[in-house]
Amino acid sequence: MVGAAGCDPALGLLWMGGLVCRVYSSRAASEGPQPLSHTEPRGPRADPGPCPHSSPCAMDWQPDEQGLQQVLQLLKDSQSPNTATQRIVQDKLKQLNQFPDFNNYLIFVLTRLKSEDEPTRSLSGLILKNNVKAHYQSFPPPVADFIKQECLNNIGDASSLIRATIGILITTIASKGELQMWPELLPQLCNLLNSEDYNTCEGAFGALQKICEDSSELLDSDALNRPLNVMIPKFLQFFKHCSPKIRSHAIACVNQFIMDRAQALMDNIDTFIEHLFALAVDDDPEVRKNVCRALVMLLEVRIDRLIPHMHSIIQYMLQRTQDHDENVALEACEFWLTLAEQPICKEVLASHLVQLIPILVNGMKYSEIDIILLKGDVEEDEAVPDSEQDIKPRFHKSRTVTLPHEAERPDGSEDAEDDDDDDALSDWNLRKCSAAALDVLANVFREELLPHLLPLLKGLLFHPEWVVKESGILVLGAIAEGCMQGMVPYLPELIPHLIQCLSDKKALVRSIACWTLSRYAHWVVSQPPDMHLKPLMTELLKRILDGNKRVQEAACSAFATLEEEACTELVPYLSYILDTLVFAFGKYQHKNLLILYDAIGTLADSVGHHLNQPEYIQKLMPPLIQKWNELKDEDKDLFPLLECLSSVATALQSGFLPYCEPVYQRCVTLVQKTLAQAMMYTQHPEQYEAPDKDFMIVALDLLSGLAEGLGGHVEQLVARSNIMTLLFQCMQDSMPEVRQSSFALLGDLTKACFIHVKPCIAEFMPILGTNLNPEFISVCNNATWAIGEICMQMGAEMQPYVQMVLNNLVEIINRPNTPKTLLENTGRLTSPSAIPAITIGRLGYVCPQEVAPMLQQFIRPWCTSLRNIRDNEEKDSAFRGICMMIGVNPGGVVQDFIFFCDAVASWVSPKDDLRDMFYKILHGFKDQVGEENWQQFSEQFPPLLKERLAAFYGV
Repeated sequence: MVGAAGCDPALGLLWMGGLVCRVYSSRAASEGPQPLSHTEPRGPRADPGPCPHSSPCAMDWQPDEQGLQQVLQLLKDSQSPNTATQRIVQDKLKQLNQFPDFNNYLIFVLTRLKSEDEPTRSLSGLILKNNVKAHYQSFPPPVADFIKQECLNNIGDASSLIRATIGILITTIASKGELQMWPELLPQLCNLLNSEDYNTCEGAFGALQKICEDSSELLDSDALNRPLNVMIPKFLQFFKHCSPKIRSHAIACVNQFIMDRAQALMDNIDTFIEHLFALAVDDDPEVRKNVCRALVMLLEVRIDRLIPHMHSIIQYMLQRTQDHDENVALEACEFWLTLAEQPICKEVLASHLVQLIPILVNGMKYSEIDIILLKGDVEEDEAVPDSEQDIKPRFHKSRTVTLPHEAERPDGSEDAEDDDDDDALSDWNLRKCSAAALDVLANVFREELLPHLLPLLKGLLFHPEWVVKESGILVLGAIAEGCMQGMVPYLPELIPHLIQCLSDKKALVRSIACWTLSRYAHWVVSQPPDMHLKPLMTELLKRILDGNKRVQEAACSAFATLEEEACTELVPYLSYILDTLVFAFGKYQHKNLLILYDAIGTLADSVGHHLNQPEYIQKLMPPLIQKWNELKDEDKDLFPLLECLSSVATALQSGFLPYCEPVYQRCVTLVQKTLAQAMMYTQHPEQYEAPDKDFMIVALDLLSGLAEGLGGHVEQLVARSNIMTLLFQCMQDSMPEVRQSSFALLGDLTKACFIHVKPCIAEFMPILGTNLNPEFISVCNNATWAIGEICMQMGAEMQPYVQMVLNNLVEIINRPNTPKTLLENTGRLTSPSAIPAITIGRLGYVCPQEVAPMLQQFIRPWCTSLRNIRDNEEKDSAFRGICMMIGVNPGGVVQDFIFFCDAVASWVSPKDDLRDMFYKILHGFKDQVGEENWQQFSEQFPPLLKERLAAFYGV
């Protein structure tokens, strides 16, 4: 290595402190950094013996002493807490990374400098790992070879920290596509497992475990000649090793291949399961944890192999769920969650519920460490500012058009709620897992769970110790969905008790009571309002203004759920509700403010136009507009505020007029800014950052809300802006969510001010046609809906565009998941979406001649999609269209006439002229086939259909 004095300063490669890692000739400089030549004179060194290669080999490399000291100093400095020192270190690292030799120094410190302290050596390895991640492809071969050799030679270092660091380094090199380029790696590591030296065996296993985690698919591929065929049997041998650490590594390695059903593992599955059973009662918690993890995964992918042993496995998991090591207990508790999803759950678990339920209930108590982490002893913290890391990043959900009157919510449409409300403790823990398990088991066993639970619940809910009482309230919330029917007789007594718990002196009790009550909101709302709704609402509103931030958050979320259930039942209390929510504006810290926006938006969605009263607008709008003015265009807090305003604008309708202009303008600006930034990024990715398109999506959605709420009043705003040009760009954006929101806005503008949309139709229709792609279901739905709205405005002028969209729509409506015959359709079918059916009907309404020839290709799925939609304008226009198409092509409906009859019967009260259309078609068909054939035909009808057609249409 050459000292600074020997350097050409013109090359500017002086390293601070006088050391240069490499002197470049102009050739070398142009080719990038070269490795140090190994012929330069150096300090004293051990002679490694002759090297078989003609040039000196990687093992020859030795550091320059002065350089080594400087690297060590750098490593020491980088452990300094001082930020200024840290910055200098970062700058030095950047400079040094230009010299590949620097990586030789780093590996040397990690593997050879045994006299140095472990943290410094390990840090050297971690910096090297980052360099490998960022620049490995540009390492000269001698440097890469030296690093690889040193790793394999020192994997058995006496220090477990250094072994782990070397393992991480090996894995990082392997993940850079090097598994193929480092053929000796896996054979050598597997070979080292046989070492007599514990450290070597453990170090090799640690590295193998990391490789299995990172490259599981590659290890089972032909690209590497399927090394798993050798590795799996090898790992299985070590399940019986005398060291618990080695046993644990061995199971962890094999576990990586369960979910992918690796062939080598499937071939050895019985041996694997046998070995697991042998380790079931291992003394080491890490081993027990890995055994539990293996059984949970096997339950998912090879339940056939576990069924013969299921009774003993369940008994074992009951013990492990109570393991004194919480990590083992948590892993075992996952078993119940997974078992609940298996068809055999009820059959194999029923006889064990008597043991399992108390164990799960016991697991739902806060542990002491939970309480410390949650600051459970702090009652009032509303004045403590939020720390920014408490606030989860928010992602905006794009606007999806759904038919407002689709029959019932399909099962499972409730958000999969957190199983309790410990957001701040978002780490998965035994309490959460136990609560989730009880929740899913309640959904499997329903009322059969209650005999095991109710005796426990009574003791818990009225327990003098708050931690126990709190867990009882959580239990009650966890079973709400699954056991609702069975709980109904007890709710008149339980709900008042829970409402009382809302004013408990412990904040954690108050917050869980909010959550549990929200799970029973549906029942509360179904009772006379004075009975439970009014007291619940009164207490929840008090809790929204609680002195504890966790309680504020839980109360706000619970209130939003109550709003969704109660809808217009809340209208009599609007003044009081708004007073509370507006007061909370001045009280809330950052995190809860975001949840408050949601509660206000949900209120607007739930009560709709009832909010359009001068006194309510006076209360609500000033604080919202104040926040709107405070936030900058780049502030992500705009997302929830814009979402909230979108709901408010839709609900207030003309009441929003005084506020609409600045809101409209800002939305247009946000869209324009984002598009401009996206274009700059596309053209110069090295100079500009990619924009956050959520800003544009939320702005488009608020514009939709304005168009929907203001109706014709939005026309002047559109006239004075370039929104149609921007919309044309947004509709072609690469991001599906942007297109989704664009099409929603297009549909809303079509309804509100078609005068501005019409000139763009020739440009817009081809884009809509290409987005009828069911791969992106929400984009496809919104585009379909927009086409339907355009039809209704264009009338017969739609004719040139019909062929552009019709085939795709027919294909979409024919996708599987519609029943093959009417008689199979015993329940109420909720179609994937009725929107394509509505749009096809509307196309047929305005251009029957063009659409009718295809009638036979879509009539059956069309009828089954629309039989579940409540009477409304969309359904009306679609059915008029189908009647007109049958008029043009009656033969197209003959084969599926029973489906048409059923769809007609789904109408409760069609308009008179539509009823006449139905009457004519039904009687026309009956007359055509003759009385006798009609009798035979109508024999197939389900009884209810027969009755309805006879009563309404006399057939």
